[in-house]
Amino acid sequence: MIEYYAGAFTKEESLGCLNLFIRKWFESRYKELTPPQRYSLKLIHAKHNILITAPTGSGKTFSAFTTVLSELMNMSLQAKLEDKVYCIYVSPLRALNNDIYRNLTMPLEEIYRDITIPINRITVGIRTGDTTAAQRAQQLRKPPNILVTTPESLAILINSERFLPNLKDVKYLIIDELHELASNKRGVHLSLSVERLSSLIGHDFVRIGLGATLSPLENAARFLVGYSGGKERDCYIIDATWDKKLDFSVVCPVKDIVSAPDQIVENSVYNMIDRSIKANRTTLVFTNTRSGTERVVYNLAKRFKYGDEIAAHHGSLSRETRLGVEDLLKKGRLRCVVSSTSLELGVDIGTIDNVVLIGSPKSVSRAVQRIGRSGHSFNDVARGEVVATSRDDLIECTVMLDAARKRHLDTFTTPMNALDVLSQHIVGMTQNRQWAVDEAYEVIRNSYAYHELKREDFLSIVRYLAGMYVGLESRRVYGKIHYDEKSGMMQKTGIAKLIYYLNLGTIPDEVSVDVLTEQNQWIGSIQEEFLARLKTGDVFVLAGKPYRFEHSRVMKAYVTPAPEQIPTIPPWYSEQLPLAYELALEISRFRGEFAQEVGMSLKQNAAAYRAVFTRKDWSGSILEGMPMDNYARNSAFNYFAEQLLLSGVVPSEKLMLIERTHDDEGERNMVIFHALYGRRINDALSRIFAIMVADKYDVDVAVNISDNGFVLVTGADFELRRGDIERLMADLSNTDVEDLLKRNIKRTEMMKRRFRYCAARSFMILRNYKGYKISVRKQQVSAQILLKAVEDMDPDFPILKETYREILEDVMDLPRARRVIADLMEGTLKYRIIDSNVPSPFSHIMITFGESDVIMMADRRKHLRELHRQVLRKIKEMNK
Repeated sequence: MIEYYAGAFTKEESLGCLNLFIRKWFESRYKELTPPQRYSLKLIHAKHNILITAPTGSGKTFSAFTTVLSELMNMSLQAKLEDKVYCIYVSPLRALNNDIYRNLTMPLEEIYRDITIPINRITVGIRTGDTTAAQRAQQLRKPPNILVTTPESLAILINSERFLPNLKDVKYLIIDELHELASNKRGVHLSLSVERLSSLIGHDFVRIGLGATLSPLENAARFLVGYSGGKERDCYIIDATWDKKLDFSVVCPVKDIVSAPDQIVENSVYNMIDRSIKANRTTLVFTNTRSGTERVVYNLAKRFKYGDEIAAHHGSLSRETRLGVEDLLKKGRLRCVVSSTSLELGVDIGTIDNVVLIGSPKSVSRAVQRIGRSGHSFNDVARGEVVATSRDDLIECTVMLDAARKRHLDTFTTPMNALDVLSQHIVGMTQNRQWAVDEAYEVIRNSYAYHELKREDFLSIVRYLAGMYVGLESRRVYGKIHYDEKSGMMQKTGIAKLIYYLNLGTIPDEVSVDVLTEQNQWIGSIQEEFLARLKTGDVFVLAGKPYRFEHSRVMKAYVTPAPEQIPTIPPWYSEQLPLAYELALEISRFRGEFAQEVGMSLKQNAAAYRAVFTRKDWSGSILEGMPMDNYARNSAFNYFAEQLLLSGVVPSEKLMLIERTHDDEGERNMVIFHALYGRRINDALSRIFAIMVADKYDVDVAVNISDNGFVLVTGADFELRRGDIERLMADLSNTDVEDLLKRNIKRTEMMKRRFRYCAARSFMILRNYKGYKISVRKQQVSAQILLKAVEDMDPDFPILKETYREILEDVMDLPRARRVIADLMEGTLKYRIIDSNVPSPFSHIMITFGESDVIMMADRRKHLRELHRQVLRKIKEMNK
């Protein structure tokens, strides 16, 4: 049973269960127990599975380890502590593992100073990809009592014949940063390793999960503890998410965010950051892209003559550089660090006084996580401010922080029944011993991510791995296991062990892709993930010029110059985080409520167009008390007033606005769907509508996707009329949208790349063979040959099936897109079609989506100002 722990323990009850030496040390360091410690010490001592969710600095990690150290110390005093692993700690970050190692070894040194009798000392060891051969050999001879590791290293260890006996007496498993693992295939991989470990050693262990921002907590607990015999294991949830005080607000850099000159806006943003740096000992600045991080650091150094006291931190920097920045930050030697997303997680970075977010982090959970990095101790107030750089941004950020204040978090989803990850583990299982498929199936279904796995899907993977698909051997895809269908037994093959060790893991190899003209002139390079997002006809900027994507050939992308065309894909598209679905719904609800208030204000004003003004009094407004400054309130009011005055309607959670308009030159017709659901859902919805239009009218349709909606773009010679749109809506009810999308993505770059990812995870293609690394180019060539082969062989081939599932459910969000379509069909979500000679204010963010990075602003803001001037002119004309 999964349940919240509702009881309470006194300080004495909590500390009374600890070994005296551990308790003495604990009380010498901590005067009070934090909420996670007050509940968890006793529960872990009683061998209960627990999930602890609490902010940074709450002591949740030491909550998990204190009781473990106490139990190991008792064993040591009783001369029962052997050279075995009793506790496994897993986190997704090697840097966090290094922190944990230091944070365990230092207290142990202090504790042993008070112990004069000779006893076996509690040992701690790290096992990651960075562990040297000598260190691994030492761990084999003398295993640590507490093993600090990663999901990938754990998967290797449970298949090590020599090391596995050292895991036979594991009593505790601690999984840190659970929110980072439960939502992706890396976590799915870990969940299977955990269930396999339990099966291999013949007993379960206490499972302890740690996370900062998790929702729904019940599913997080299920992910942690899994199932046994079809029944979910017991787990207590300790929810201290909101016990740390947060102080945050949205700030608007200038009085009029739309009309202010670029230089004024940019100066104001950087002045805000500079003021924070000067007013605090340490400031942490978050941007949303790596390129944005570098630009902010460059501009701060150039404008304010900062030197070594500021630094950048992001995933493209070397590990040594990142660790150096973290160490300097922890020691208080840096005034400011600018990060993309790399410092969100719980690496110890010391005391942060203030956090500045430039632009929306697109998620309530992520905002809480980032701002929660300030105020190092649990009793400190976490302080932060979000700098909005557009009117949409300030609405989004305000609703986001208001949702945080109301304790609403975004939900995570776990990839379910991932067949590629399953393939790895079946190969791994056969390396341990011979298995009856029924027994293996039950072990796999103990994982939350596979508890509803269909037997036929499981068997299809077994048959694939056994080489039973005729035709694959001719393409050098050989069996990795032996499977006897009559006896139902499966076992290892000779070559599979090496394949397993050298190709294990879920993170795909990615490289840069060369961009060339059709005449083979090299222009530059783009990231492979960016290429995967491109469709023929998409326009993007490279080396300062727009290019139209035509096609790719393995690791080369071919383009043609498009000097007069507006980009449809921004350069940071593959980096940018998508808007969380729950936050999108909150913004939509706010739109509906605030539109009513603004509408009433406009009705009370005789000269309606004059109502676009700077409001002085906010008493009685729903904006009163919202976490935003007056500049932001004024901008929000003007934004909604202009939308209502021009178009008469504001899209909301109950109304989808569909706007027919065109570009300034009349060369492109646009149908703008105001669908505020986040980019993943809009990716699916936009493709559905674009395919239907293209099929029905035999025209080329370009698509521009954003979190706020999507735009269907056609040439000047074709225009979707009102009746056409209404017929499309009617046709939706009879359309198999999943089949429609599958047919559409069948030949896309995304399909080619994602199939390679899934094929590599399932050992269908290899990344390493006999110690040699296979280039990504060769992997991609093999993947494209195999993709065509399996499509011809069997449309339900399991790895092909998993590729479609990954694209439709993990990259896009087809399940929720279907829910939107169902609401449209049932009438619970209405739609209204309007014609606009001048695009409405709410459409501007979508029209200009591809034009620039949020930190640079200049080109995009120029277009936004022109669109805004057109709106104001039109409103004046309408009210003469």
